[in-house]
Amino acid sequence: MGEGIASVPVGTRSAVMRTAALWLLFLAPFFYLTYGVANWLASLRADVPNLAFGWEKHIPFFAWTIIPYWSINAFYALSLFVNDTPQDVGRLARRYLTAQIVAVICFIAFPLQAIFVRPATDGLPGFMFDVLGGFDKPFNQAPSLHIALLVIIWDHWRHRLKGFPRGIWHVWCLLIGLSVLTTWQHHVIDIPTGALLGLFALWLFPADRASPLVAFRLTKNRKALRLAVVYAIGATIFLLIAAVSVHNNGAGLLWLWPSLALALVAIGYAGAGPKVFQKQGDGVTSLASRFLLWPYRLGARVNRWWWTHKLPAAVEIGDGVFLGRAPNRSELAAYASVVDMTAEFPTPRAADLHWRAIPSLDLLPLTVSSIRDGALAVEEAHGSGLVLVCCALGFQRSAAVVACWLVRSGHAANAAVAVEQLKALGRPVHLKPEVYAAIDEAAR
Repeated sequence: MGEGIASVPVGTRSAVMRTAALWLLFLAPFFYLTYGVANWLASLRADVPNLAFGWEKHIPFFAWTIIPYWSINAFYALSLFVNDTPQDVGRLARRYLTAQIVAVICFIAFPLQAIFVRPATDGLPGFMFDVLGGFDKPFNQAPSLHIALLVIIWDHWRHRLKGFPRGIWHVWCLLIGLSVLTTWQHHVIDIPTGALLGLFALWLFPADRASPLVAFRLTKNRKALRLAVVYAIGATIFLLIAAVSVHNNGAGLLWLWPSLALALVAIGYAGAGPKVFQKQGDGVTSLASRFLLWPYRLGARVNRWWWTHKLPAAVEIGDGVFLGRAPNRSELAAYASVVDMTAEFPTPRAADLHWRAIPSLDLLPLTVSSIRDGALAVEEAHGSGLVLVCCALGFQRSAAVVACWLVRSGHAANAAVAVEQLKALGRPVHLKPEVYAAIDEAAR
């Protein structure tokens, strides 16, 4: 399974090994201590609830799946040593630590227990179950820490393997994931909640960019703060729905997904900015962001349809430049380039299409530098074919960029004239007069 793993200089390899060993010396005792304490505290309670669906009694027990179940322990340790730099080791360790801390907090605050009694098992599986039973009691259920760590470890190796070994890795990880059910260690609802936790750890410590919270500074923009409060209220409402509905059905925990998504968006408006969406300049969005923020994006897509379904997807402004809403994949064939001002929408991939993303938050005015960068991107792209300049609706962010391009290209004397030209083409433009000054400054 080592195919595709890049070679690392000897000096760096030694530093990686030392860093990995030190982290493992801390993480292993921390894991067993905190996990054991959570188990012990749950055992002191008179009535620990259970969240299981009635049909789960039909899930078969396969003793041999304790082998893939146990294998995650080996990959947990090994993954620390398979890194290119000590910084990579630290990032993986922080992901482990995040999953561990959040899971244990949940285990202590809301303990759950498994209710299925495993049949007697002998041989190697029996021995492995006996060892497992020595420290893993029928508590610590949701979110499944096993699944959270599996998501982290799966992501760690999928970037390092190629070809057939990578396919084998995906299959083995699938077996590990299923084994939490076929060993009767967890109930079904523990799996999606564990996956959310693992994805959150990936989001918090991304591989190819700084953490979204590294440079967090509470914004002074009043509109941004108001929007942050609105999204925080939405997150709280979904959290309360989860807390209330879970008493009737374990599926109520799934309401934690939109709650978490809106909480991350609230953090973005409060000061973290568009980095919470983890969208790069080429439009590629991280795996963690795509999954964690999917409920928010679903709402954004519904909102896009509501405001634009009676309008053309885009209108031509001139010289092969179009202004429109965020496109669907089927609408991209007409264009050679896209200048995308959204942070919230991932790129719909299309062949032979140049995508330039300048991520920005919806409903907030663009900075002068973002407007200028967008206009320059239009200038660079429009000579190579048709260009679409888009944001969620095509009413604000992309309209400001196109207005700036009109001024820079000599099609309009200033921002006010450019906006009137856009409106005359039948495209709604929702730019306040104070944005005009930013457009004119960006056009200089």
